[in-house]
Amino acid sequence: MLDYKLLQALASVVEQGGFERAARLLGLSQSAVSQRIKLLEARVGAPVLLRASPPMPTEAGQRLLNHVQQVRLLERDLQRDVPMQGEGDAPPRLRVALNADSLATWWADAVAGLCRRQELLLELLVDDQDVGLRRMRAGEVVGCVCASEQPVAGARAIPLGAMRYLAVGHADFIEHYFASGVTEATLSKAPAIVFGPDDRLQHRFLASCGFSGDFPHHLCPSSEGFVRLLCAGLGWGMVPALQISAELADGRLRQLLPGHHVDVPLYWHYWRSGGQLLEQLTRQLQQQAPHSLGPIHDERIATGQWPGQDAE
Repeated sequence: MLDYKLLQALASVVEQGGFERAARLLGLSQSAVSQRIKLLEARVGAPVLLRASPPMPTEAGQRLLNHVQQVRLLERDLQRDVPMQGEGDAPPRLRVALNADSLATWWADAVAGLCRRQELLLELLVDDQDVGLRRMRAGEVVGCVCASEQPVAGARAIPLGAMRYLAVGHADFIEHYFASGVTEATLSKAPAIVFGPDDRLQHRFLASCGFSGDFPHHLCPSSEGFVRLLCAGLGWGMVPALQISAELADGRLRQLLPGHHVDVPLYWHYWRSGGQLLEQLTRQLQQQAPHSLGPIHDERIATGQWPGQDAE
């Protein structure tokens, strides 16, 4: 039988990013939290945490965290159906991972109605769309928006739509660096703006246009800051068309190669045994996301053969 006080200590250390913050959250001493983790490891018979900064779950720890996430959601359903003294008074909270560009564009409108109706609180963790699924694998979140269609064990994936990215820069920047055209030579000298080390959109765009090679770049891990840098003429970059409609309309930003773009498919991943609130969030996203996102060009989706993909 699992001791849920020990599991709560594990979840708090991972979610809070350290023993000290977990101790404050639980109202315990740091030593007491550490003792609970050690006791859990003794009962499991394996390490559950890598003592790094921040602490990271081991494979055994990840399985336990996945279990904790699902139990929390099922307990919320139980508290609603079987009221318990002193329980269920706090608003429900869901921990979700998503890419920064979704957060900067379509996400808020898509979930606002459900959050108001259910008094739902969200804790959002931002990761690149190509790597956000690791939060699910680590048991840190109950759902994830990312570019991968393959769900992790115990989860389900459904398509939401495609985010269209355009290669743009300030008009003065383009005139300065690309006066002779967009070529291998000019691209090798013109600085790009890249979201982070995992961001490969620029490379995908250039490859689709037949270009190769390296290029200088700034790193800017902020969607809003990314656009500010573009508008200041510091470089060119890949930005969701949803995010820069005004800048394109008034001419502040221009496309490097009109007619060329990159469509990034987005999928919603969620735990199969996540309870009714997670199912409601899933239905809300299915209904609202297509209003902002384009279609994913996949024959399975076009023919209605993708009701939702389950992991084995």
